[in-house]
Amino acid sequence: MSDLFGCGGFSAGRASVLPRISLKEGVTVVTGPVIEQLPVPLIVIPALNEAAHVRRIVEQMTRATDRFGGTVVVADGGSTDGTRAIVAEIAARDARVKLLPNPRRYQSAGVNRAVEVFGAGHTHLVRIDAHSLYPDDFVDTLLEEAAEIGAASVVVGMVALGEATLQRLCAVTQNARIGNGGSKHRAEASGEYVDHGHHALMEIAAFRAVGGYDPDFTHNEDAELDHRLAQAGHRIWLTGRTVIGYLPRATLSGLARQYYNFGRGRARNLLKHRSRPRLRQLAVIGVAPVLALAWFAPVHTGLALPALAWIAVAMLGGAALALTSRNALALLAGPLAILMHVCWSMGFWSCVLVPPRPAPMPETA
Repeated sequence: MSDLFGCGGFSAGRASVLPRISLKEGVTVVTGPVIEQLPVPLIVIPALNEAAHVRRIVEQMTRATDRFGGTVVVADGGSTDGTRAIVAEIAARDARVKLLPNPRRYQSAGVNRAVEVFGAGHTHLVRIDAHSLYPDDFVDTLLEEAAEIGAASVVVGMVALGEATLQRLCAVTQNARIGNGGSKHRAEASGEYVDHGHHALMEIAAFRAVGGYDPDFTHNEDAELDHRLAQAGHRIWLTGRTVIGYLPRATLSGLARQYYNFGRGRARNLLKHRSRPRLRQLAVIGVAPVLALAWFAPVHTGLALPALAWIAVAMLGGAALALTSRNALALLAGPLAILMHVCWSMGFWSCVLVPPRPAPMPETA
């Protein structure tokens, strides 16, 4: 990771297989084999105030429909920054692009509605995030992989990238074990069956068979759906032939809110399915309790030891990143990981102690 805070080294030694992504100059594409019998994708882009990114991603995805046919749907959750006007302008000159209101605002509800309204005649759902970066052959690769592997769902790895200094620091923290806990889809993958990954492509028949996303989930809706897919006997394949570039939050407050909501989403998932957290999740779940325990250190100093041990591990992780990258700024990855852990754990326990009620269904126009 010699280019710690840039985009160099994105493909980590597998440039012949994986795409190279540049924030400034667009995307360099690696051409794959040609599919002879083409399925028809429904490409859904949930959006809320994505004016800075939506034109780029919509126009990129319409180029995929040049090869496969299909439809590009932007499910807008009530944007106020001009996102809807941009999509409407594109849709007015390109019948393949549709602007779909998403009254419930959540991404889960938006994707569900897109499949309900436009799913007929399409074979696969492709979920795209407006604020991420994709290689131009992304849809091609997913469809090829699905045909070859025979999996109902093909998920992808994510590599965080950034432009400003704080965003780049967030990216390097999220790409490291201290920030992602070793999650398989938070890095470049080698190709394997998994329980969960970042959603990319799914057979619409399988999506409908399990009821789609739970529209009450604001976060972690993909893992919740993956749980039901697995229960129904469907296989999930984490592809090693493509990755996406993820743009982290650019402010500390935005990062804190995001990880608080991540923790709530994970708790809600575990509570709904009465399932057990993984070991890496247990480690972060325990952060809030050990911090609470540390408040009683005046009674007995040993009560502060678990919290001190956690802080030491995070700081050592940041030091290791700084050492391997030869960049002193990476020392700040330790404190940033601490912020992420605390917010995730607080979100988790807030949901456990006060479970949320299902949101009321808004009236549609």
